[in-house]
Amino acid sequence: MYSFTDKPAFNIIIVESGGINSAEPSLPLIRQVNLNAAKLLGYTGVELINKPLTMIYADGNSAELFANLRDNRIEGELITKSGRHIPVLLLFTALSGPMQDKIGIAIQIQILGDGKIGQAGGECRKIESALAESEERFRQMAEMAGEWLWEQDPKGYYIYSSTAVKQILGHSQNDVIGKHYTQFLTAQDKVDQQHYADSRRPFYGLINHYRHKDGHPVFTESTGLPIIDAAGKLLKWRGVDRDITAQKHFQDALIESEKRTRLIIESSLNAIVIMDAYGIITDWNPQSEKMFGWTAEEAVGSRLEELIIPPRFRDIYRQGLKLFLHTGICPLFNQVFEHVAMRRDGTEFPVEVSASPLKLGNTYIFSAFIHNITSRKAAEQQIRKAQIELAITQSEIKIAQKIQVSLLPSAPIKSAYFEIAGICLPADQVGGDYFDYFFRDESHLDMVIADVSGHSIGPALFMVEARSAIRTQAGRSGTASEILGVLNNFLFDDLNKADYFITLFYLQYDIATQQLSFANAGHPPPLLLRSSQAECQALDADGLILGIRKNIVFEEKSLTLAVGDLLLIYTDGLTEAESPDGEFFGLRRVSDAFIRHAGYTPQHIVAAILEELKQFCRRESFKDDITLMVFKRA
Repeated sequence: MYSFTDKPAFNIIIVESGGINSAEPSLPLIRQVNLNAAKLLGYTGVELINKPLTMIYADGNSAELFANLRDNRIEGELITKSGRHIPVLLLFTALSGPMQDKIGIAIQIQILGDGKIGQAGGECRKIESALAESEERFRQMAEMAGEWLWEQDPKGYYIYSSTAVKQILGHSQNDVIGKHYTQFLTAQDKVDQQHYADSRRPFYGLINHYRHKDGHPVFTESTGLPIIDAAGKLLKWRGVDRDITAQKHFQDALIESEKRTRLIIESSLNAIVIMDAYGIITDWNPQSEKMFGWTAEEAVGSRLEELIIPPRFRDIYRQGLKLFLHTGICPLFNQVFEHVAMRRDGTEFPVEVSASPLKLGNTYIFSAFIHNITSRKAAEQQIRKAQIELAITQSEIKIAQKIQVSLLPSAPIKSAYFEIAGICLPADQVGGDYFDYFFRDESHLDMVIADVSGHSIGPALFMVEARSAIRTQAGRSGTASEILGVLNNFLFDDLNKADYFITLFYLQYDIATQQLSFANAGHPPPLLLRSSQAECQALDADGLILGIRKNIVFEEKSLTLAVGDLLLIYTDGLTEAESPDGEFFGLRRVSDAFIRHAGYTPQHIVAAILEELKQFCRRESFKDDITLMVFKRA
């Protein structure tokens, strides 16, 4: 753009053509027209822009205008839109130097009337005065705006500087005038910008890096025009610098922020998709490429629903977007929700989506963070399956526990000759402990305690099988050792296949003779506390655990019980119960508790031992089954 377009009130036209020194100057074109000139000719300004000068110049050879520029003025006629010819005096002023072999000329129009051409000189002086006044007003306005106006001689030395240089660079006008323009630039700019002065071409929006008088960097946006006379001689440079230091810092900070944001987007483990209000994808990060199979080049510019939304959901998506754009309402925005997405190959997979709208002016952009939850869904399905299986197992365990409890003695036995009581506290699951006492006939009491390895339905089933076999065998004649032998051979095949084993202690009490006979299959020995003694003794006999091998011979022993004698029969869960510190309750504590409460009934002794056990372990339930029986000779 050239200077002083519509500033003055007189008629003025700006044209552009090939250089005046060209062998064949190109046809001049009208570039700018002020309102007075357009009104004079009967056109609007727009109708004349980029039209050849011959459209309004009556002689038809506008190229001669530029050939005669050295005369600075010429008389001629202009043609109005209606075809009327107006005699005029045309005054020429060069506006800028060659730019791409083009030259700009301002043509000032003085209407001639009654042949009074002599008035043109006075009118020209008025025009020049008006131009000077207009330029001074422009300078004042630029000063008020804080822009630095300057002029340089053809070699680049300042010959004029406005006062704004003090505000921008910290230097006074006197500090600048007479100095070369590169003296105030940074070292790099001195090298990079030298060619602008040598090129004699205008420059626009050039970023200069100055050093302020106090040393801090200053950034300006500079525009400069070469002033060239009619003969093509460079007279001077005229330009303006605008301080953009704050703007530059803000832009740099914004660029850095955008870089950080881009880094976050690019390195995110989630797919990040950004689209405009029309549903067109504008950003597609690398994770989106991996997740959906579309490259960024393919995705950007495409419609979101056509790439990642299964066909059956697309209408709902479009209706939801349309509803939000009209009402601003969408219940799914700004929260996490689960949906189904589609890959490039058409396969579907579950995703977790967080979508948010951002209003920019009168429109919206939408960002979505998408996380593939296929693995999580599979894990959740496994968890649900496990929960169902656990619920079924727990139900089965409760049923088995009820069965197990129903197979144990329902109440203590108290007669004129003895008392006996027992209890079984199963672990959290179904246990393999078992105890029983029953009359084999009117004069014989059988007592048995057993522990099947493991804690599940399997041990419980073996316990049921062992009880059935024991009760069946008890109906026949046989000693304690014989019963263990028969039981071992009966259970061997089942135990061997299932990789289980059973420890068992069998006792038979003859009420008439007060004889106690017993045999052991690898079970912890019961404790005998004589009424006449203060210490317990262990009852033991040789014998392997059941299920190791067939045809085992079990040792059998016997002794006589006196009035007041006590027996404590237990499983290893009692002695191996642990305190919070990991210490076993142990046989010593069992024996001491047994002795302390020996004067009480079997039921009381059982309850007292369990209470001391709970206090020691500081808990109400145990990792292993706890089973014990107490027999007392009356």
